[in-house]
Amino acid sequence: MTATIHWFRHDLRIEANAGLARSVATGMAVVPVYIYTPAEEGKWAPGGASRWWLHHALADLDAQLRALGSRLVLRTGDSLEALLALARETGARNVTWSRRYEPEIIARDGRVKQGLRDAGLEVVSENSSLLREPHRVVNQTGKPFRVFTPFFKHCIQQSGASEKAFADDLSKVDVMHLKHPANWPVSEPLESLELLPKVPWDAGFYSAWKPTHAGALARLGRFIDTAVTDYDEDRNLPALDGTSRLSPYLHFGQLGPAQVLHALRERTSLETKGAHQFLAELYWREFAYHVLYHFPVTPEHCMRPEFANFDWAPDTGILQSWKEGQTGYPIVDAGMRQLWETGWMHNRVRMIVGSLLVKHLLQPWQSGAAWFWDTLVDADLANNTLGWQWIGGCGADAAPYFRVFNPMLQGEKFDPEGDYVRRYVPELARLPVAYIHQPWEAPASVLAQSGVILGKTYPRPLIDHATGRKRAIAAFARMNAVRLTASPPSGIVAE
Repeated sequence: MTATIHWFRHDLRIEANAGLARSVATGMAVVPVYIYTPAEEGKWAPGGASRWWLHHALADLDAQLRALGSRLVLRTGDSLEALLALARETGARNVTWSRRYEPEIIARDGRVKQGLRDAGLEVVSENSSLLREPHRVVNQTGKPFRVFTPFFKHCIQQSGASEKAFADDLSKVDVMHLKHPANWPVSEPLESLELLPKVPWDAGFYSAWKPTHAGALARLGRFIDTAVTDYDEDRNLPALDGTSRLSPYLHFGQLGPAQVLHALRERTSLETKGAHQFLAELYWREFAYHVLYHFPVTPEHCMRPEFANFDWAPDTGILQSWKEGQTGYPIVDAGMRQLWETGWMHNRVRMIVGSLLVKHLLQPWQSGAAWFWDTLVDADLANNTLGWQWIGGCGADAAPYFRVFNPMLQGEKFDPEGDYVRRYVPELARLPVAYIHQPWEAPASVLAQSGVILGKTYPRPLIDHATGRKRAIAAFARMNAVRLTASPPSGIVAE
């Protein structure tokens, strides 16, 4: 029987997978393959936490496929060579995949597609990871959006027909009855990819996550049933389980955004404040890909060129203190320790820790983005880049330079009882609420009763808030105001 190959990438699911559905629709035997190619992703190869998640996601996908009489073939090395070899081994005439939108991957996929076609194979790529592909969304002047609100409004106005067409197309193919080859090609063992850490720093991940398709569905169901109604308010409170925590499942494609949107519409009303706010968050993810696609230099360079003149003050010691959650600001340190313990950080806290690093401490945003890339299980180039450039005031829809978060006020507002800080900074757990977000203000007697010795059991702030804010605004004021005039690159199409 002639075969077709489906190349799994960031679409590690069977259901609602347009690329896999395309393979199944051929009526031929389907050879599912995942190729681990960190060299082809360069600096943006999966970080440590992402590799942990990837290991378990691949094991789970293989188990799902085996339940259908199929299996996942694992290969390493050059993608084109691996696919050509697999085609020779199986007699495959077709290759399908789901598109990715990172600049290096777009270029790589173009080369792979051409190489496969030169070898006589038919190649089809599909969208399985976004509601609206970046090259299909432009403003009234035919240019990409730079501000989220008009982007969101535009997508909502245009969404109905495209989403229905996408759902109708997928419903025509029953991927649960995919055919399999009579003889399976050799697969490299999952352990040979060495995705799991040799030093067990990932112990806390196992209690925090279920990195499986079933885990994704359970998390989605729990969120819709218990949290989405109050999401517009609870999403800002890190001590609560008030967010969806779907980001790693969406990044690795164990769950698609169309599935999430369908579940929301089936089980709740998008007219409620909570559901509408969550819909906006789904489209913030879309906006991140829109910006990355149209402005592919942004993972390394500020979108606003005037930031080339910004006076950063790189300091490895300060950066390390921030990484370790030893800044002296409790809400910041709680966030950094949550990140290390669980591979994830609450989004409100991501903004607070980022603001402190970039503005109070004048560390380049790229340094923070690199640490998040290595330590987040949901590390996503589009989201990570947009978030850090937003924090730094140097990207699309960015926070204004004079917005310097006050970490004490942020803590008091969003962690009013100090429960989040007490969970992740236990050395401060006995402090009264009045001082939990600013222990240096506590009288000596209160510190003693709470077992806190500033500078020993808990650090003093790396920089005073007022001093840090004043220094940051002065640095921004020195920066030349250069109007952004460069035209976005055009003609790039994801393969």
